Amino acid sequence: MLQNFEDIQKVGKDNLELAVKSFGTVSKGVQSIAVEVADYSKKSFEEGTAAAEKLFGAKTLDKAVEIQSDYFKSAYESFVAQATKMGELYADLAKETYKPYESVLAKVAVTK
Repeated sequence: MLQNFEDIQKVGKDNLELAVKSFGTVSKGVQSIAVEVADYSKKSFEEGTAAAEKLFGAKTLDKAVEIQSDYFKSAYESFVAQATKMGELYADLAKETYKPYESVLAKVAVTK
């Protein structure tokens, strides 16, 4: 009976350690994502403001259309790059969150 109790305690302790490790990983990952979103938002706002200033200073309609087209092209490319980067950050977060559980799942698979 005592050995079963010790086994239960060990499993509980191991699970708690895994949960704490996983929480730490998630916390770091979410923080990285938040920083990346804030940086992108700031950069995007600055670029939009600069484009608006150029647009208001345009002397001809052709120049205004050129400024607007350049801005839209740049904004689209920046968005696609950022979306790719965010996808990678989320994928890395999922992988890192899963890592602590790999050994436990491997043990479960072996015992079955």
